[in-house]
This record gives sequence, C-alpha cells and structure tokens, in this order.
Amino acid sequence: MRSIWNGAISFGLVSIPIKLVNATESHAISFRQIHTEDGGRIRYRKFCELEDREVSGQEIGKGYEDADGTIIPITDEDLARLPIPTAKTIEIVAFVPGDRIDPLQMDAAYYLAAGGAPAAKPYTLLREALKRSNKVAIAKFALRGRERLGMLRVVGDAIAMHGLLWPDEVRAPEGVAPDTGVTVRDKELDLADALMDTLGEVDLDDLHDEYREAVEEVIAAKAAGEAPPEAPAPERGGKVLDLMAALENSVRAARESRGEQPAKEAEVKPLPQRGSRATPKETGGKKSTSAAKKTAAKKTASSAKKSTAKSGRAGTGEGTGKSSAKKTPAKKTAAKKTGSRKRSA
Repeated sequence: MRSIWNGAISFGLVSIPIKLVNATESHAISFRQIHTEDGGRIRYRKFCELEDREVSGQEIGKGYEDADGTIIPITDEDLARLPIPTAKTIEIVAFVPGDRIDPLQMDAAYYLAAGGAPAAKPYTLLREALKRSNKVAIAKFALRGRERLGMLRVVGDAIAMHGLLWPDEVRAPEGVAPDTGVTVRDKELDLADALMDTLGEVDLDDLHDEYREAVEEVIAAKAAGEAPPEAPAPERGGKVLDLMAALENSVRAARESRGEQPAKEAEVKPLPQRGSRATPKETGGKKSTSAAKKTAAKKTASSAKKSTAKSGRAGTGEGTGKSSAKKTPAKKTAAKKTGSRKRSA
C-alpha cells in the first residue's frame, strides 16, 4: 500500500518511525459531467485572473486571503517548518479506555506501518502494551495543513489510527429529539425486544452495496443497447396508526423471512407483569356487572329445575312413602255403610 505520510510515533522518549497508509477505500461509482445534447465532456479549466490564461497544475500553489483581499502565499516548506512537535510526529498524549471515545468523533482510518527494521522492536512494544492495557492511545498529529486528533488501537498484528474530530467540532443534538412528551408502554417495549431478538445479529461480511450493483446493471444494459431493468414498485406506506399491530406484524414478518414457523399469538404478546391483575380488594370487593348477571341466571335456572322436580313428584306420589291408591279412614267408614245398606235391601 502506498504511504501518504512519513514520520514517527512519539511514545515518551521512544521514537518509532512509521508510514501512514489509508485503511479504507471507496467502491463508489463515479460519473463524469457531460453535455446532454451531444455527450461531450464538461471540463473545468483553471485561469489566472491577472494574466487571463489557463495555467497547469505545476504552476498552482496555496495562498491565504486576508480580510482586505490580499493573498498571502504559503508554500509546502512553510508548513513543513511549523514550530509544533506534531509537524512530522504522531505524539501520544494519553491512554484511555476505548469506550471513552464518542463514535461521533470518528473520522478517517489509517494503518501505521513500521518504517524499516529498526522500528520493528518499538512498534511491537507499543502494540503489545496497548493489547495488555485494553486501552487506546490518544495522539496529536499534523496532516494536510492542520493539526488533528487521533486514536491508536490494535487491529490484528497492526496498529491502526482513527482520525478524531476535535470535541468542539461535534454538534450537540439540540432540537433533534421529539419535543412532545411521549409515553411508551411496557407491552410496546416487550414487542420491540421480541423484534430485536428475531432479527438477531448479522455478519457484517455478508452485507454489500446493493445500490452500486444496481447502478452497474443499468450501465451494462445501456452499454449493450438494452433497456435498463425496471425498479420494483415501492411498497405502499402510510402513517402507523396502531403501533402494537405494526410491531406484531414486524415480528411475524422477520420470523417468516428467516424460515421460522409462524409465531403463535401467545409468543407475540408480552407476558403480564407481576401484580398487574386486579384483585377483589382492589375493585372494592365487587364483581363486574357481567359476572353478576351470569350468577343470577344460574340461580334462576337452578330454582326452576327444583320447582319442576317437586311438581312432578307431587303428581306421581313419589317421595311421600305411601301409595296414592291407599284408602283413608273416612273412605273406609263410607264403604262399610254402603255395604250394610246393600245387605239390608
């Protein structure tokens, strides 16, 4: 890899010669500006205002414009002789835990390559010290005309440096969060947790730039004289009126996309919290109106059955212990008188 800066790491009294190389690369597709009528390239030419002529790159330098419009030339030699220790040195100023660094401060990433055989031993010493301490090094360095802040950490067997923005370059998130009071229910949080668990983790190596691939397909199709592929119809969206339903549908869709069985309703609903069920004491010892109506209906039906059973037993003589055909004493006397009258006649 080609180095973009040569210097040294200052680690106390230890100096480590290093070369700075880019740790990242861009795969973005670049376009040229063209004249839409005939496809001709649009180019920018650099003219000198005083001589009114086009100048080459070798004739172009740097200059600072003063408040009154005066241009003060600044050469690369002027910048190389800056009276600061970080002009050609990455000066380590502190070691801190990695979680102390706000990701918002992260900028470009570089690898620090050892500058020759003499740098191998101190380079390895710094690398192993960073590993054992579980800390990162905070450093200051100068690059491209300005002093910068950096963070050194171990990546594999190499030392990487992340450029950091100065703290005053990070804006505060004022006016970004909703300015209205919103209450999130526990059930909604439970469903959000279920959705996060369903989506799970991902191997970052499996992710790729689908936009760039689509652009390459369009370029290939037009180069072959074919119609470019059509974009799929966008999904119809709208305002989410029922957050709970949206979360439940999201959990279901995520599970189906992973080939899992459709989740039961009980698996989607959050578990009730302890003490959330109302007791008779909490409701004043009264049952609900619907429960009272059901109880009254049961009592009425039971009374009706009992009265029907009693009337049936009374009509059939059941339950009295005596036969309905048995004669009473009054009937016996009447029968004797009738019999004596018949004999006298």
